Amino acid sequence: MQNKEEIIRKINLTLEQIRPYLQADGGDVILSEVTDDLTVRVRLTGACHGCPFSMQTLRAGVEQALR
Repeated sequence: MQNKEEIIRKINLTLEQIRPYLQADGGDVILSEVTDDLTVRVRLTGACHGCPFSMQTLRAGVEQALR
């Protein structure tokens, strides 16, 4: 099993790969927290924050990329 720091590093690398697509629409994604049970929490910012499609972005974009 990987340690938490290695998992956080991989998450950040993955977010860096999808970030340009969000930024192209005026948004962004920020890693907020990785809990001890390895639950990942992210925050959508910019145009993504409050967007009616934000849940779709999280599920189809961010969540799938992190799996």
